[in-house]
Amino acid sequence: MTQGRLPAANVRGFTLIELMVAMLLGLVVIAGVGSVFLSNQRVYRTNRALSEVQDNSRTAFEMLARDIRNAGLTACSNSSRVSNVLNAGPVNGGTTWWADWNNAVRGYAGNDSNVPTGTGEGDRVAGTPSVQLIGGDEASFSVATHTPSTATFTLNESNPDLNAKGVYIVCDFDHAAIFKASSFNNGAKTLGHATTGGNCSAGLGYPTVCTGTANTYTFGTNSLITQLNASDWYVGKNPAGGTSLYRLARNGDIFERQEMVRGVTSMALAYHQPGLADQFVAAGDVTNWTLVSSVRVTLTMQSSDGTAGAAPITRSFTTTTTLRNRVL
Repeated sequence: MTQGRLPAANVRGFTLIELMVAMLLGLVVIAGVGSVFLSNQRVYRTNRALSEVQDNSRTAFEMLARDIRNAGLTACSNSSRVSNVLNAGPVNGGTTWWADWNNAVRGYAGNDSNVPTGTGEGDRVAGTPSVQLIGGDEASFSVATHTPSTATFTLNESNPDLNAKGVYIVCDFDHAAIFKASSFNNGAKTLGHATTGGNCSAGLGYPTVCTGTANTYTFGTNSLITQLNASDWYVGKNPAGGTSLYRLARNGDIFERQEMVRGVTSMALAYHQPGLADQFVAAGDVTNWTLVSSVRVTLTMQSSDGTAGAAPITRSFTTTTTLRNRVL
C-alpha cells in the first residue's frame, strides 16, 4: 500500500439523504435572507414615499403661504388708504379680479363657475376650489424723485426685473397708489404712470379720481415701489397625466400657468372672518372678503410610487396662514 493514500474501501462521499438535508438547510437560509431583503426594500420604499409627500407638502405650503401672507400688503403697511387708477379697476367700472384691491383675498368653491375648469394641461380640475391673492411683491425699490407733471418716477437703482407692462404699487406715509406702467427705462431708472399705460388718471392722490390728471399727488424721496403680485392657486392637470398644485401669475401683460408641486390630488380651503359663528368657513359662507384675516389650507398629497405591489401613499396635511396686514 502506498504511503499517504487511503485504501479505496475507506473513501466515501455524501449520501443522498445528507445532500437533501444540506440543500433544505440552504434553502431555509436563502429564504430567510430573501425575506429580510424584501422586508427592508418595502420599508425603504415606504419611507421614501412618505418623505416625498412630506417634502412636497412643505414646499407647497411655503410657496402658497408666501402669497397669502402678502395679500393686501403694501411696502408701507398703509393698506387701508389705497388709490387705484387702473382702467381695469372698480373705480373706473372695471371688474377684473387682479385689479380689485378690495378683494386682496378671494376664494371660490369647487362648483363656482366664475373660475373655469378643463381637461387640458394646466386646467383647473373640476370640483376643486381656488384662491385668488393680490398684494405687493416682497422686493421693493426706492424713489429718488417723482414728477407728477410728466407722470414719471425716477428710482434710486436700476433693475431688469421691472418692465414697461407691469402693474405697480407706490406708497409713502400717507397712502399707496396702484398704477400700470406707461414706460420704463432701466438705464435712466425712470418709470412712467401716464394714462397711455392703461390708467384712468395720471394723478395718484387719495381717494381715486378717474379724470385726466385730477387729484395730483407727489410721492417724496424714498417712497417705495413694488410690483403688484396677483396669483390664482388651484389644482390642475399636469403634463404627466396626474395633478399638481398650480399658480396662475401675472407677468407683464399676460398670465402664465406655473406648475408648482406635483402629486397634489386635492385642496380644501377655509377662511377666518372675525364675527362669524364658525371659526373657519367655506368660501360661500364668507360675507365680507375685506375682513378675512387667515386662510386654512388642506392639501392631499400622493407619492409617485408606493410600497412594492401596493398603491402610492396618500396623506393629507393642513396649515393656517395669517394675512400680515390683517393681524388683530
